[in-house]
Formats: sequence, structure tokens, C-alpha cells
Amino acid sequence: MNRLYTLLFLSLAALTTSAQTLGDQDGDDEQAASEGLHYRVEMQASLSTGDHEPLWLNANKYGLSSLDKSNGYLRASLQRPLQNDEGRKWGWGAGLDAAVAYGFTSSFVLQQAYVEGRWLHGVLTVGSKEYPLELKNPRLSSGSQTLGINARPIPQVRLALPDYYALPFTKGWVSLKGHIAYGRPTDEGWQKDFTGRQSRYDEGTYYHSKAGYIKIGNDYRFLPVSLELGLEMGAQFGGTSYNTGYGYPVKNEGGLKGAWHAFIPGGGETVEQGSAYENASGNQLGSWLMRLNFDYDTWYLGLYADHFFEDHSAMFFLDYDGYGSGPEWDVKKKHRYFVYSLKDIQLGLDFRLKQNAWINNLLVEYLYTKYQSGPIYHDHTRLLSEHVCGLDNYYNHNLFTGWQHWGQAMGNPLYTSPLYNDNGTIEFRNNRFVAWHFALAGSPNYNLSYRLLATFQRSLGTYTQPFADPQATQHLLAEANYRFSYYSPLNGWTVKAAVAADFGRTYGKNLGFQLTIAKTGTIFNSKKTKK
Repeated sequence: MNRLYTLLFLSLAALTTSAQTLGDQDGDDEQAASEGLHYRVEMQASLSTGDHEPLWLNANKYGLSSLDKSNGYLRASLQRPLQNDEGRKWGWGAGLDAAVAYGFTSSFVLQQAYVEGRWLHGVLTVGSKEYPLELKNPRLSSGSQTLGINARPIPQVRLALPDYYALPFTKGWVSLKGHIAYGRPTDEGWQKDFTGRQSRYDEGTYYHSKAGYIKIGNDYRFLPVSLELGLEMGAQFGGTSYNTGYGYPVKNEGGLKGAWHAFIPGGGETVEQGSAYENASGNQLGSWLMRLNFDYDTWYLGLYADHFFEDHSAMFFLDYDGYGSGPEWDVKKKHRYFVYSLKDIQLGLDFRLKQNAWINNLLVEYLYTKYQSGPIYHDHTRLLSEHVCGLDNYYNHNLFTGWQHWGQAMGNPLYTSPLYNDNGTIEFRNNRFVAWHFALAGSPNYNLSYRLLATFQRSLGTYTQPFADPQATQHLLAEANYRFSYYSPLNGWTVKAAVAADFGRTYGKNLGFQLTIAKTGTIFNSKKTKK
């Protein structure tokens, strides 16, 4: 462990020296290359009583967290943001962010390592990078259901239009942004250790995500109302799945064909190809998003929705159900469809007071996931032509280990992550629930800020493995952050303290305290260009 600590800080020192050297070089281009090299050194320690660390001390931290009752890390990062080249046609950025930890699934975590380039409005990023929530408040929300901030970043190649770009022919009233990414998870070793190779695990799988958002409204005109609509989708494909119940390892569709079917859902699982019940290959899921903004001089109100889906029945609320009978049991004979209800949804209200320091942000969310297209799954047969695609089983999959990375849900953490399982299985054992989430934040002065979270959840387990009785759970958090002022000798230092608790049967009774100390700054040594 001591060697890891030494290695981390030697690496930071080397990066710092390199950055200062860049700053000493002659010429405008060389000097610009070193402007805005930001560093951050952070120490965090957590101590809890109960079964494990409370939910809101470990959730929505991009996976740099732990369930152990005693855990901590030392973290160092150096980044050059793309914003340094704002105003140019091109730009570049890079980042390196690592931590040495105790009580974690790994003693060394390479949290971020990436390079990226921008041409005009498009950005290409290669590597692992933390991406923020879209259309939600990242500090107060419980999280998105598809592309969340709860798990470690996946190394990927990502092509994005990261900021809204106004379509020219709309005179600024319609804007678009989005991304397409392909990557490779890094948790194969953890999966084998966690399962002991006695239950389902994956090897060699790939990750895909894509998203598109449209904004209707003009920020440059006096119209404080705008509407944002979005579609987020994710997929897992390729590789080999073990201990799936088929009696042999299943090699999933990969290569260019698998990547294409991840982008546009299609093809079929290798164990189903040629049968009448062929489904799209890979683990496909996503969310429809909406946010309505009212942005005035003194206050802001955002109303938003996030509808999650695992397949086309929940995506389009419709599925074909007009097959024939007898010899024509697999022939589409009628214009008949099964219509699904819009029950599963995340609804939110985000209210901000721009001139009130003590209480400046209030957020309320409601999350319902009990429906999942209903409790019945029946493919049409020779004897019964009815076709009902229920039992969606959110975040789980019959071949892949589900929408998780290093045991943490890649979406919303209220879906109980596999890391909580004590039986060595990588599956979500609690995905049917109703939850209310409340958050409050404020900044009494420039230096001090706080946030309060309270979540009340009633869980039913899953359709296939329901809890014997509904389980009520409460999650609480109180957190304060103090930033030393510019004129203070401790300028650049922040201290954050948090107390959190869990109550209820799903997570047990837990009480925890967390302390985080960080130092940030910019490495830059300006020097006039020689004449």
C-alpha cells in the first residue's frame, strides 16, 4: 500500500514538473498549451456503523466509493480542459485522475485517463472520463435511469456535440446536442472474484451508448420558457457469458455486426438465432427524457420526466399481437396490437431562487418502477396465439450481468446495485419500487454551502423473486462544504463533511460520517515571449 501512495504522488509531481516546463517555453503557442492546467489533490475518509456505508455517502460518485464501513482514498488529478481553447476553431484537452484506496474493490483506481480534440462544435474523446447528468440537477437529483453518474467511467471512444448547437434555419429557436460512444468495461477480474465463477459473469463484452437532445427555445430572446426532449440508450454486446443456465458458455454477437446491432437494435441472440422467438442481440435499454424550463431573473423552475425502457414494448408502449392459429400460428394475420400503460416514470421538480443564499435550491422527485410492462410474459405458440411481453426485469438480462460496472448500477442507485449482494451473484435483486426523493441546498455565504437529501423507498424485489413483504427504506444525508476565500492563506482548499443514515430492511440500519479535504489550483508559469 505504501508503494502505491508513493507511486501516486511521484506521478503527480512528474505531471506538475512537466506542466511548469510547458509554461516556461517561449512563444504564444507553447504558452497557450500550458494555460489552465488544473490540478486537484483530494483525501477522503469514511467511517460507518451497521451493515455497510449509507447509500448517499457512496452513490452518484462515479463509482469512486465503497460499501465498507471503513474506507478512504487519496486522489490526484491533472486536467487541461477544452475550454482553454474557447474561441478557436480547434481545441484539445486531456486528463489523468487516479486514486489509491483502502476498503474499495481495488486498491488502485485509474478513475479518468483521456485525451480529446474539438473541431468547431464536434468533440472526439478517447479514454475514460466522467460525464455529467443531462437534463437533471447533478448535485441534488437521485440520478438518471439510463446514463447515470453512479458507476466508474468506462474507457470508450466518444463522438459528441456536447453543447446545444442552434440549427441555422430556425433562427436560434431549435438546438441539438448528443453523442455516440463505444467502449470496453474494465471489471472482468472483479466479476470473477465476486462470483467465484459459480454464477453468471461476462468476459470480453463491449459497451455502447448514444443520446440525442433537442431544445425548443431561444436563449438570446426574451422568452424565459424552453422545452428539452431527449432519448438516451445503452447496450452491452459481444464477449462470452458464463453460467447463464444454458449449460455451456454463450458467445454473444460481436464484431462489426454486433456493434451495428447495438447502434440500431436488431439481429438476434446467438442462442435464439433461427427460432421463432429471436430477440434483438445484446442488452438494450434506454430512457425518454423531457424537461420544461422557466428561467426568470430571480427564480428558475424545471419540470422533468424520465421514462425507462428495456425493450420496444416499454419504448413505444405497443407490441404486435395479431398472429394466426394452427398452421399459421407464426404468421401475422391481423392488425392487432397490445397497448402498454405509461406507469413507470421518474418525475421531478427543480426550483431555484437566484437571490436567496440560505435556501436557493429545492428538488422533489417521484420514481415508480413497479409495472415493467406487467407480470406476464408469453410468446405466441401453436396452442395460444396471444403475445404479451411483460416481465421486463429492469437492469437485468438473461445473458449479460446487467446494467452495472464494478457492481454499481450505471443508472439510478435506487435500483439496489449488485455490490450489495451477499450471495456472489451479479444481479439486481430490487428493481420494483416506489420512491420519493427530497433535496434542499443553500449557500449562506460565499465560503459555505450545504445540501440535505431525504429518500423514502418502498421496495418489492423483482417479479421473479419478490420480497415476502414490501420493504420500506429511508436514506438521509446532511452535507456541508467550506471553501477558503481567495485572500486566505488556505486559498484553493475546501473541506467537506457529511453525515448519512439508512433505515429499513433493504439496506439495514447504517450511520456514517465522511470527511473530504481537497486542494485545487492551476499550474501556470507565464513568461513573456522573446522578441
